[in-house]
Amino acid sequence: MDLARYYLSVADGALRGAGGRPMVLKRFVKGLTQEPFFQKRVPEGHPFYIDTATLHYASGTSAEEAVLRNAAGLAWVSNLGCLDLNPHAVRAEDLDHPDELRVDSRPDAGRRLVADRGCGLRRAEVLEDHGLVGWPKTSGSRGLHILVRITPDWGFADVRLAAETLAREVENRAPGLATARWWKEERGESVFVDFNQNAKDRTVASAYSIRPLPDARVSTPLDWDEVRSRRPEEFTVLTVPQRFAQVGDPHAGIDDAAGSLDALLALAKRLGPPRRRRGPATARDAGSRRCRSSRWRARRPSPRRWRRWRSGRPHIRRSRGCCTRPTSCWTACAGRARSGTGCGSTSSTSRSPTGPSRARSWPTTTRGPGGSGRDGPDAGTRHDRSFRPALPDIP
Repeated sequence: MDLARYYLSVADGALRGAGGRPMVLKRFVKGLTQEPFFQKRVPEGHPFYIDTATLHYASGTSAEEAVLRNAAGLAWVSNLGCLDLNPHAVRAEDLDHPDELRVDSRPDAGRRLVADRGCGLRRAEVLEDHGLVGWPKTSGSRGLHILVRITPDWGFADVRLAAETLAREVENRAPGLATARWWKEERGESVFVDFNQNAKDRTVASAYSIRPLPDARVSTPLDWDEVRSRRPEEFTVLTVPQRFAQVGDPHAGIDDAAGSLDALLALAKRLGPPRRRRGPATARDAGSRRCRSSRWRARRPSPRRWRRWRSGRPHIRRSRGCCTRPTSCWTACAGRARSGTGCGSTSSTSRSPTGPSRARSWPTTTRGPGGSGRDGPDAGTRHDRSFRPALPDIP
């Protein structure tokens, strides 16, 4: 009930950010202590005042997503356990041309808040120099979002390119303060200007969304003067309704400030293609956990041979006719190794059940610390795949 009352109190501002857009439902059906799940498809039997729009994804699938139009829709999604609102950057009437450019800054844990504020002010300068207006808001966590209304004349690829160009220009104007490098190993102490939120199928928590934090922080719109002094923890479910009633919505004029991306796209041509490094190579240089795990999966034996690898024994190909067991003959023929009839002996004579007897000689390996050459006192301590190892004496 408190959640529904909150969204009704800020309905005008919340609908300005999420109204008329397809929305992914992020539902906390088991409370904040459990992981939420994302529901793209609108639930069956939804009320008549919930519109829908069918989105087609790059994977070839499609989903009919919910579209909110009024305050009743906000109460309905809050009753489903949705804390934050996650709309797409397109309107339901035109699903192929975004009308909003989104820029997110992600300071790492322990990063100074003043660095994120300075990065936001730099972005405002770059936007103003290219004929665009940025509207800042807190992310509800540690970062800062900047929303830019644009005319729906470009596709997702052009909008993402414009956002990446904005991030590169901010990095050029404020080296060491902001960066457009995607991989963490290349960022250093700089604040990452995340431009990938403009890719297709990506969503961002809209204005006045509640974030799943213990103090119930709210993603709150700000004026640029407030960016310098206000802190994210000041805006919660208990304080934002009162602020909204007193000062109104700082983003009230965002729909009247739609701009063009021509200047940013022209800057992208002047800057040229960005320098990119492939993820696995970068991660391998830094010794990341992802690359170590991928290398381990690459050398991990097949499930059929995993039982023998787990016991620390190398896989040994049994010679023809040495034993009739289909599995490894290490255990089956170990008792016959000393007598010279088993498959692990230096020279074993094997009889094939379906043909004449055949003799096959297998030289042993001596790669131990005391061995020299291919026979010595420590023969068989290490195995060469091209030779048959000698079996130890089993009492």
